[in-house]
Amino acid sequence: MPLSQVDIEKVKHLHDVDSASKYLFSQIAPSDLLQEALVYSTEAHKHQFRKSGEPYLIHPILVASVVASITDNESMTIAALLHDVVEDTDTSIGDIYKIFGKDVAHLVEGLTKIDTIRDAELVPSSSDEKLVVSALSFRKMLLASIEDVRVLVVKLCDRLHNMLTLDALPLHKQQRIAEETLVVYAPIAHRLGISFLKNILEDLSFSYLFKEEKHHIDNYLDSNYHAIEMKLNDFKQSIYRLLITNGFHEDDFEILSRVKHDYSIYLKMQRKGVSIDEVLDLLAVRILTKDAVKCYNVLGLIHLHFQPLSSRFKDYIAVPKDNGYQTIHTTVFYNTAIFEVQIRTYDMHKTAELGVAAHWKYKNGGNNIKLDWLNNLQYQNESVEDFYALIKNDLYSEDISVFSPTGQPFTLPRGAVVLDYAYAVHTEVGNKAESALINKTKASLLSELHNGDIVKINMSNKIITRCSWIDAVKTSKAKTNMKFNCNFRIRDINIKSSINILATAMNLSHEVVEEWISSHSCENSSNIPCDIEHFHDVINKYIQDISTNNRFQRFLTKHKFKLKSSIHSGLEVFSVTTVSDVVFDYCCHPKSGDEIMAFLEKGKVHVHHKMCKNAAKKLEAYEPMVFVRWEKKLIYHYNLIASLHNEKGALANFLTYLVKLNIDISSIELGKDKSDYVKYCEIGFESKEADIHSIRGKLEQKIKVIDLIRTDDAYKK
Repeated sequence: MPLSQVDIEKVKHLHDVDSASKYLFSQIAPSDLLQEALVYSTEAHKHQFRKSGEPYLIHPILVASVVASITDNESMTIAALLHDVVEDTDTSIGDIYKIFGKDVAHLVEGLTKIDTIRDAELVPSSSDEKLVVSALSFRKMLLASIEDVRVLVVKLCDRLHNMLTLDALPLHKQQRIAEETLVVYAPIAHRLGISFLKNILEDLSFSYLFKEEKHHIDNYLDSNYHAIEMKLNDFKQSIYRLLITNGFHEDDFEILSRVKHDYSIYLKMQRKGVSIDEVLDLLAVRILTKDAVKCYNVLGLIHLHFQPLSSRFKDYIAVPKDNGYQTIHTTVFYNTAIFEVQIRTYDMHKTAELGVAAHWKYKNGGNNIKLDWLNNLQYQNESVEDFYALIKNDLYSEDISVFSPTGQPFTLPRGAVVLDYAYAVHTEVGNKAESALINKTKASLLSELHNGDIVKINMSNKIITRCSWIDAVKTSKAKTNMKFNCNFRIRDINIKSSINILATAMNLSHEVVEEWISSHSCENSSNIPCDIEHFHDVINKYIQDISTNNRFQRFLTKHKFKLKSSIHSGLEVFSVTTVSDVVFDYCCHPKSGDEIMAFLEKGKVHVHHKMCKNAAKKLEAYEPMVFVRWEKKLIYHYNLIASLHNEKGALANFLTYLVKLNIDISSIELGKDKSDYVKYCEIGFESKEADIHSIRGKLEQKIKVIDLIRTDDAYKK
């Protein structure tokens, strides 16, 4: 497993070559080639010293030690020992190749290339320009140009040791290197799934960039150390007893505990606008078990015996993250405190901690670790060179390149589908795309594209509107044009519906209504099917007009155009005639909240979705229509986690306030230990208010809101 915090502290305080060398060989067996590399590095750096005055050699030895702790790949460890010799001495890549072979030379060359890219992309230290902009460019260049993932892993270990010894540098360089680490290297560690490196790099950078905030968090954790430890141990013991009681053997699982790392706490405080004692997942336990089925068994027991916060459940085992991370996350109440619980297998734990490096360290250990983004690459059957050629673009580029049949390249974001490509070619191609071929094979327009695909689009003669696909495309151009087409189509439907609804209500032909609308500036006639007040206004305007306008007087009838409202099946219908029933046609059967229109046939109203093709035919045939809308009884369900004021009657006052807001409480959960002050409460409630931001604003006038969400499927979080 990766270095522990104790190991990190040990690495930080090794200041002589002999101690560093001894530590290196405690992490990896001292093969002849490795010992030769140590001798070579010693000779190359013998006259060099760091800013602290220490021999420079200590740095590559300790970088190699960190590399060896996370991978058994000897070439990577040797490359770490030699990573600065080409740049800092007269040694060439050719010299490395002759002595240590092709693989080591390839890695050292990649490490040297990173320094070249850094010099080209990062603003110089003498500049006052903000570093973060060029650092983002630097990161993008690294991910796009470094062909071998092992190079990045070694560089991350190099940066870790640099950060551990940053105190020797002047303040402005400390901040600059820390910012570069936070913007460039920590995200790369995250991308590779090496969470322990990501967390350490973030915390070390945080300590230099946000000293005051770091002090505040550390002071809180130190002051509450014993209380935190007692809570964690108590919860761990409770889980242990629960699992043993329910058939688990003590060898079947392991329970670990942790406090969220500093930078992560800081980000939560920033994003949520809360204080440190209101960070919900500050305290966490991790349960490791042998297989995925047992993970779900554990989850079931946890949820049955501890009150879960339903809004904070995430299943990354069933739906892994892009970097292969697999864990079940849930959050529960226990004795007035809130705990995050992570459940994963031992193999998932190795992958979560070591990410891509798990493939080298454990590939001979019988573990079948598979990362989602490495699936189907047949790693064990490929040479290292073939493996990285396959993985390069899939793993380390934010973008992909696909080609037209004539070879023209198009750059798209990862995850883009065929329809994104069609819009990238031309707006008209996207609008009229009917079918597609990927690499000469017929494919859906929603097929995800991959690097190097050759795509051909077959077009229709007219625009094809696909409103339900807007969320499936990735590019803003595709989304914008699809929304425009949908809005245009809805508006066209509304205009035609307006004519039919008016003609039916006033017992006129559609030609008369069209003539009257076109000869008068009847503003926003497309709003008639959506706004009943506007519908009334237009009718009144027509009645006034025909009484003074000879041209339309011949159409005046004894009909008083009085609209009657009736409720049927959750719908409100406005018609001048009596409606006996409302039916949903089988062709589209719209569900509550959908955009709808309704046709009148023998006293019955037939309701269709506005996008229904059958309804479109009825619309073009000017069949009688009525105004219809969903009955205004939509109820929205919310889940609130709030921090109570430490005063008598705080909860009662807040509940009274909710009543004034016309909010119906469906559930409330408090801590079960009555001897202790209840800090948090979780409230499930219903409201007719659809705007979550509006509700949050009203709630925050009376209470500290920790989390507020609209209740949804846990797998969609």
